[in-house]
Amino acid sequence: MIPYRRDQALICLLVIVMARAEVQVNLSPDCKEFLYMGTLPQGLQDKSFKKICQFYNGKPRFVTLYDTFDHIPIYSAYTFKRSDGAKKVDVPWMYEPQLSTVSGPRDMQPLPQDDLLHESFEDAQAVLDDYSNTVNFERGHLNPDEHQASPDDKAATYTLTNVVPQAREFNIGPWKKHEHTIRRRLNNYCRGTAYVVTGVTTSGHTIRRHNINRVGIPTYLWSAYCCADFDHNAPYDERSKFPAFASHGLNDKENNKVQEMTVQQLEDFLKSVTYVGKSFQIFYDNCVPPQGAMHFPSKK
Repeated sequence: MIPYRRDQALICLLVIVMARAEVQVNLSPDCKEFLYMGTLPQGLQDKSFKKICQFYNGKPRFVTLYDTFDHIPIYSAYTFKRSDGAKKVDVPWMYEPQLSTVSGPRDMQPLPQDDLLHESFEDAQAVLDDYSNTVNFERGHLNPDEHQASPDDKAATYTLTNVVPQAREFNIGPWKKHEHTIRRRLNNYCRGTAYVVTGVTTSGHTIRRHNINRVGIPTYLWSAYCCADFDHNAPYDERSKFPAFASHGLNDKENNKVQEMTVQQLEDFLKSVTYVGKSFQIFYDNCVPPQGAMHFPSKK
């Protein structure tokens, strides 16, 4: 059976090679729609970071900046979709063929069962085995499925290029509560498109497998949203958190309360604890819409 399995793996790899890749140096217009004013966060560059336009079922779903050295996303940028918060169930975990050493299909793909195929792409990204023996950490979404509405948009969040190791107590506790809070706020008071960027700071600590550093463990998770077209009659406590607001939380079992703050305060915090440059800016022109425009127009 071994020769057959090797032949099967080779055939699958040839199929991958023949398809078109979507790791992009410059994002295409349909992928820029997930970014306020079509602009990526500025002042955060590294040669090991790859821009991924996350495709699922033939359509772009969100954008991720991925670290192929630590095998985690630095951030995922997405547009919030009004939803009741229901989770998508029975979705297979997927990987990103675009990050392999050969050209891959632009759609994310279910993780194969064959270990030989895993070896063909695990140098560039995480695989399920990296998380299988961890006691303290679990897979935590940056673009959470509860911030999406359609089944396909929810399913697209289940790629390992959209998750980082989160302390279980933080993931199911303060961070999950925060995701609920943002969903309710944007559901109720954002009238236009809400652009969200959720990311991490790295610590130098990693999940190891076979005595090899495999997946970076974030110190903090952070998030910011921009909704230029919002309800100006909302209660002050909510209205004061528009057009943009932000947060961060310590990725730990304890002292992990999520703190909300202005986007500028978050940027100052990140400049002090991580490698972003002095020019670091999450949203173009700090989420101030151009005169006469309420929000970045969509092609849809």
